[in-house]
Amino acid sequence: GVASAPAGVRLQEHSFGAGFNSKGYGLNLRQAVLNFQAWYAFQAARKGDQQAALTLAQSEQALIIKVATAYFNVLRSQANLASFAAEEAAAKQVLDQTQQRFEVGLVAITDVYDSQANADLASVNLLVEENNLNQRLEALEAITGQQHLELAALSENFPIVSVDPANMAEWVTLAQNNNLAIKIAELDLAAREDDAKAAKSAMYPTVDLSMNYNWNQSANPFSFFPSLASERSSVALNFTMPLFAGGLNRSRMHQAYYTRDASEEALLRSRRDNTQSTRNAWRSVETDVKAVQARAQAIVSAQSSLEATTVGAEVGTRNIVDVVLSQRLLFQTQRDHANARFTYVMDTLTLKQAAGVLSPQDVQDLNQWLQE
Repeated sequence: GVASAPAGVRLQEHSFGAGFNSKGYGLNLRQAVLNFQAWYAFQAARKGDQQAALTLAQSEQALIIKVATAYFNVLRSQANLASFAAEEAAAKQVLDQTQQRFEVGLVAITDVYDSQANADLASVNLLVEENNLNQRLEALEAITGQQHLELAALSENFPIVSVDPANMAEWVTLAQNNNLAIKIAELDLAAREDDAKAAKSAMYPTVDLSMNYNWNQSANPFSFFPSLASERSSVALNFTMPLFAGGLNRSRMHQAYYTRDASEEALLRSRRDNTQSTRNAWRSVETDVKAVQARAQAIVSAQSSLEATTVGAEVGTRNIVDVVLSQRLLFQTQRDHANARFTYVMDTLTLKQAAGVLSPQDVQDLNQWLQE
C-alpha cells in the first residue's frame, strides 16, 4: 500500500501510487516414453496385488480348517463324555452286583476292591472329559464370538468313503496346480524377477516427453508499456543417460538378483513341502476309511467278548477283573470309532486344503450331515 504523509504535507501523485500488480501461471507435463525401471517396478507391483488376493483366499481356507477343527473337537468331547458316562454307570452296576455277591459269600473281597477301583477310574475319566468339553466349547466361542449350548452331531449315515480321485499322484498334481501357498511363491518369484530387472534397468537410458506452458503479466510504471504480458510454450523430448553413481546401481542390482535366487529356492521348498503334505493327507484319509470300518467291527467283537466274559463270571470260569477289562475295552472301542469318524472328516478337509480346492461349499456339503 502507499504510506500516509505527515500532517500538513501533500505528496505528488505518481503512476505507481496504487502499487505493482504482476501475475502469471504455468503448466508442466512430463510423460515417460522409455523407462524400463518404472515399467518393471509397475509389473512387480501388479504381482504384489495378486499375491495379496491369494493371501486373502489362503486365510479363508485356514479359517475353514480352524472353525471345523474347533467344532469337531467339541463333538469329540461330547461323544467321549457320553461314553464315559455310560462306562461309569456300567462300572457302578458291576460294583453293586459284586458287593451283593460278596455279602452272600459268592466272591472274595478282592473282587469288590477291583470293582470299586474300576468305578473310581470311570468317575475320574468322566470329570476329566467334562473339563475337556468346557475348554473346547470356550475355544469355539472364542472363534465365533457366541456361546454354543447345543451343537448338531454328525449323522450316523455320514459316508466314510475314499476320496475322489482315488489316485495319490492325481492329488499331488492337483495340489501343484492349485495350492495357494505355491501360487503365492510363484508370484513372489515373478515379482522378484521384475525387481531385479528394474534394478538392472536403472543403468539404462530413459526418454521423457515434456510439455511446458507459461503465461505472465507484469506492471512497470516506469516503462512506456505499463502492463506487459508474455506467453511461452514448448515441447521437448529428453534423453537421459546415467553414467556413474559410485557403484550404487550395480550393488542394488546384485542385491535384487540375490533376492530373486532366494525366492526361487523358497518356491522349490514350497512345492516339495506341499507334495509331502498332500501325500500324507491322502494316506491319512485312506487309512481313516479302513480304520472306521475296523473299529466298527471291533465294537461288535468287544460286545461279544463282554457278553461271554459276563456269563463266564456267573458260572465261575471268569473273575470280576476279566469282566471289568472287557467292559472297559467295549467303551474304549466305541470312543475310538467315534473319534475315527471325526478324524476322517478333518483329514478330508486338510487334503482339500493341501490341494488348494477347499472352499465354503465343502462346509455347506458337510453341514447337510449335521443333525440336531
